Amino acid sequence: MDKDIEFEEAVTKILELLGENPDREGLKKTPLRVVKALKFLTEGYHHDPKEILNQALFNTTNDEMVVVRDIEFYSMCEHHMLPIIGRVHVAYIPDGKVVGLSKIPRIVNLYARRLQIQEQMTEQIADALLETIKPKGVAVVVHARHMCMEMRGVEKINSTTLSSALRGLFKSDQRTRNEFYNLINTSSPSNF
Repeated sequence: MDKDIEFEEAVTKILELLGENPDREGLKKTPLRVVKALKFLTEGYHHDPKEILNQALFNTTNDEMVVVRDIEFYSMCEHHMLPIIGRVHVAYIPDGKVVGLSKIPRIVNLYARRLQIQEQMTEQIADALLETIKPKGVAVVVHARHMCMEMRGVEKINSTTLSSALRGLFKSDQRTRNEFYNLINTSSPSNF
């Protein structure tokens, strides 16, 4: 049996178990839509971070911090399959190589588009950059809202979660770490 058909049948069964009529007008195409949505939201399983990053590595003499901040992401928690919505801030200190700037948000998307926990995603982003670019240090901070806390459970709408992963100089050197935190906590100019 085709996996997409099997997947659609499973969604139909879920609708029935919820007490819905999958044949009513508003739900007739819901199983197909759910399959398409979940395939898109979990496409990160089918991509290799090294392949993405190695396509855009460039030699450099720069040895100063590179920061890409406010990278929006959407993920789904692996415990309830409910949305995680947030922003990621990434920094690294080059050691002879820089990576194309667009590759950093691509790496964020790669790990966000999996069933995730925020803490693990933070570590995965940092480790992928560290292993591939081989910089002097990497820092990743993720700031997110979890719908599993807002829509159900404790129902705390204004709670957010911060997680960080520090590698190399960001972990060993307080001044480097402070510079990173100051940069990501500074307001963006409104004229961008």
